[in-house]
Amino acid sequence: MQLPMNSDGNPGPESRLLNPESLVPNPESRILNPASVDALLFDLGGVIIDVDFNRALERWALHARCDPAALKARFTQDTHYQRHERGEIDAAAYFASLRASLGIALTDAQFHDGWAALLGDEIAGMAALLRRAGEKLPLYLFSNSNAAHREIWSRRYAAVLSVFRRVFVSCEIGQRKPEPEAFGTVAAAIGGPVSRIVFFDDSLENVEGARAIGMRAVHVTSIADVETTLESII
Repeated sequence: MQLPMNSDGNPGPESRLLNPESLVPNPESRILNPASVDALLFDLGGVIIDVDFNRALERWALHARCDPAALKARFTQDTHYQRHERGEIDAAAYFASLRASLGIALTDAQFHDGWAALLGDEIAGMAALLRRAGEKLPLYLFSNSNAAHREIWSRRYAAVLSVFRRVFVSCEIGQRKPEPEAFGTVAAAIGGPVSRIVFFDDSLENVEGARAIGMRAVHVTSIADVETTLESII
């Protein structure tokens, strides 16, 4: 975990800015026919807002008075993490698992402090792109997120989230990306043929999960991928 990480465990947007080649749009973002698209579905972390697990780990290390590198080496998106995102366990139970896996004796309040620090700023330019796209097509959001984070980002980013017709959250539907069943649940709620939904996510694993049920999906490596795709559609 040497690079900034997003909520799906992949390098966050800051790391991409270190590589100019990442600003070149993916070829897959140029192949869409506007007449074949009924709805746009977006991931949240790494596409619309910046998320970075390093900030959480550094805050926890500060509270625990230990080396952040030690926590980075121990932290994984394990079964407890995934159950938390599905809403199967609450924050207190997840933090209890972190005490064991990270080997630090923090209070729930201290864990919450670091957990909130994971969420960063809106990615520059995304709000304008979404507003323009929303004038032409219905927009939806699908985020792997836990209840504690959901409470924070639903308020902090209320303005940009207002463009979405509906927000799907893993802890509320009991399923998470990249499970094909999760995409099936979301697609059924949106309605219409699944092949007419275009999904944007910075995790290739999630993109492949969407494609597994016939959804068209764009792997977002920079905002240029979103911009180029939207230009071809609207």
